Amino acid sequence: TPREREVLGRLVQGSSTTELAEAMGVGPATIRTHVQAVLSKLGVRSRLEAVTLAVAHGLHEPPQRRIPSNS
Repeated sequence: TPREREVLGRLVQGSSTTELAEAMGVGPATIRTHVQAVLSKLGVRSRLEAVTLAVAHGLHEPPQRRIPSNS
């Protein structure tokens, strides 16, 4: 679903359950439900596996690394 894709994208960016809930305007329990649906649909057992699969298959771009500037 679009909501599950949003959750997956935010997981790729490294968001926690609390951060996801706040950003998406729902409770942590709702986020956990969405995460479980994502894991099930992708056939994986962890958030890390979901993120790895999403990036490897081009479902989401990996987060951009910030390179500190030398001032």
